[in-house]
Amino acid sequence: MTGQMMQAIRVHQFGGPEVLQMEQLPIPKPSADEVLIRVHAMGVLPVDLAFRQGLMRKYPVQPPFIPGSAFAGVIEEVGSGVTGFQKGQAVFGRANNGASAEYITTTVKTMAHKPQNLSFTEAATISGGATTAWMALFAHGDLQSGQRVLVHAAAGGVGGFAVQFAKWKGAEVIGTCSTANVDYVKSLGVDTVIDYNTTSFEDIVQDADLVLDAVGGETLERSWSVVKRGGKLLSLVEIPSEEKAKQLGIHARFSNEFAPHNVFQMIADLIADGQVKATIGKEFSLHDLRQAHELCQTGHGRGRIVVRIAD
Repeated sequence: MTGQMMQAIRVHQFGGPEVLQMEQLPIPKPSADEVLIRVHAMGVLPVDLAFRQGLMRKYPVQPPFIPGSAFAGVIEEVGSGVTGFQKGQAVFGRANNGASAEYITTTVKTMAHKPQNLSFTEAATISGGATTAWMALFAHGDLQSGQRVLVHAAAGGVGGFAVQFAKWKGAEVIGTCSTANVDYVKSLGVDTVIDYNTTSFEDIVQDADLVLDAVGGETLERSWSVVKRGGKLLSLVEIPSEEKAKQLGIHARFSNEFAPHNVFQMIADLIADGQVKATIGKEFSLHDLRQAHELCQTGHGRGRIVVRIAD
C-alpha cells in the first residue's frame, strides 16, 4: 500500500478539541516488529484528552502526533519479524502510534485476536476501559470472591466493566451513579446502587474490602472512612495520601496501569461468551472526533464513546 493516502487526525499543538485536525497522510509502512491495521473502530478515553492537552508527563509526546490508542480492526500487512498474527485477521488492543486514522501501525505486544461474535465497536471499548478495571481489581486489588467492593462512577467506561468483573469474581458489589443511570447500573448486576444525587455513600457502605475511585477530589477523600482496616483504596485519577493510608491501616495506591496482551484476550472472551457486556455510550465518525472529545470531557457518559471508522 506504499504511496497510498489515508485520512487521519493529527494534533499540531496542545490544546482543546479544536486542535484535532483532519489531514490526508500517507498510509504508514510497518517495521519488522509491527503490523499495519485498517481501523474499523476506536475508543475515546479520558487519557486521550490529557495527551491532546500536553498533560501526560509520564508518557510525553511532542506534536505533531495522531491521538488515540484503543482500536479494533483488520491486519493488512505483517512485518517480517511478527509471529502469531497474519493478514486478514481481526484484532484489537492498544496502539502505540496513535489510533485516529484509517490505517495504523502498532507492535503486537498489546494486541489480541478479536472473537468472531464480538463486534469491532465492542472490541474498541476494551483497551483503557475494561483493561483498566481488570488491572485495578485483580492486579492491584487482589479481589477475592465474597469480598465487598464499592465502585464509584459505576456507569462509566471503567466503572461499568469493574462492577461486572467484580460480580463475575463473586464479590458483593456496590456502585455509585447519577439518578439517570440507576436502572442501567442495576442491569449490570450490582447488588446495591447508590444515587449520589440523593444519598451519601458513607450512609450505606461500611467495612468495604476494596474501593475503586474513578472520580477523585471530594469523593476520594470521603472514601477513606468506608474502607475496613487492611482493605484497599484504589484511585484511577489521583495518588492517595500514603500518610493517611498508614494512619488508617489501609493499602492505598494510584491504579492506572497498562495491561498485558493475555488480559486483552481474557476480557474479549468474557464479552464474547456473554458473561460481561460492553456498553457503547455514543458513536461518532472520524470527522466528528472533536465532538467525541467534547462529550468525553464532560465526564458523565454511560459506557464508552466509540468512533466508527470503517464498516
